[in-house]
Amino acid sequence: MRRLLIAMMLTLLAGCAQQQQPPKDDSLYQDLGQRAGIQRIVEGMLINVARDQRIVEHFRKVDIVRLRDKLVEQLCVESGGPCRYTGDSMAEAHKGQNLTPSDFNALVEDLIASMDTEKVPVPAQNRLIARLAPMRGEVIGK
Repeated sequence: MRRLLIAMMLTLLAGCAQQQQPPKDDSLYQDLGQRAGIQRIVEGMLINVARDQRIVEHFRKVDIVRLRDKLVEQLCVESGGPCRYTGDSMAEAHKGQNLTPSDFNALVEDLIASMDTEKVPVPAQNRLIARLAPMRGEVIGK
């Protein structure tokens, strides 16, 4: 519950934040288990999404393999790893979906559940969520 509250607070603050450059420090990348750990986190999150009736409908027509690959790239970059993100901008990727704050929060919950399953330490989870939070404004209501 505490992590969810922290995540929600971070997403609220993100509405005022500008997109930041990916971090140069790779300690979060290491804490997430490097690329293999990030892959497990993303795959677990997508399994959670598939079971999440609140948001699964948004993913029905999505190329899940491509989504998985782009999410791995994105989390790798955002955590300071040696990756390059080759996907669309967040605004372009979510164009026409008209996502709500509740949709965004549900996805964050699914990500947190996956990180819990992978035994990612809570401080590392919070650091990742803080780095992803500025994207909130780029996906909600687009």
